[in-house]
Amino acid sequence: MFDDRTDAGERLAAELDRRGLDADVVLGIPRGALPVARPVADALDADLDVVVARKLGAPGNPELALGAVASDGAVWYNDALVRRLGVTEEYLEEVRAEEAGNARRKADRYRETEGLPEFSGKRVVVVDDGVATGATAIACLRQVRDADAERVTLAVPVGSPDSLADLESEADEVVALLEPADFRAVGQYYRTFGQVSDEEAMAYLDRDRSTS
Repeated sequence: MFDDRTDAGERLAAELDRRGLDADVVLGIPRGALPVARPVADALDADLDVVVARKLGAPGNPELALGAVASDGAVWYNDALVRRLGVTEEYLEEVRAEEAGNARRKADRYRETEGLPEFSGKRVVVVDDGVATGATAIACLRQVRDADAERVTLAVPVGSPDSLADLESEADEVVALLEPADFRAVGQYYRTFGQVSDEEAMAYLDRDRSTS
């Protein structure tokens, strides 16, 4: 059980340091991952930035993820679920285009510049506050890999064992502090797991770590 996201980030940072992991850039997935990613970036003496993806909600049930799309258009579909629900290609393309635009606007707002930073040849750690379905994490990892990062690590405090296993094919390394067999939701492993506003999340991106 983690006290809050900052506590989770500090514990995650300690584990990555113990493993001797080096990084040039740490990427948090807004919004909830930024309080986790800040201690990780500080411990690894790495820049902190964001990578953004949006869930593709099912027809009539937007909380059910058919997949996810990143701000550069990198997309992942849960093909089995798409087939089971009989979702049309037209619906998938419509929701993909809409959510790709939303992801791009959010990324630009957080970064205050257009497009991704340069990842070519860099060691990148992608951080989230937890993994449930893994949909957004997959889209984010594919975006970073497509940008020619030298090595991509996914680091999370907690996650579903099945989803984490699926993510091993998307990253060079997956680090999770907890993989509970009875996993139901990320929030059940935090004593405090409130919503993080955009303003709060962006405050963690302050490059002057002495004031963060």
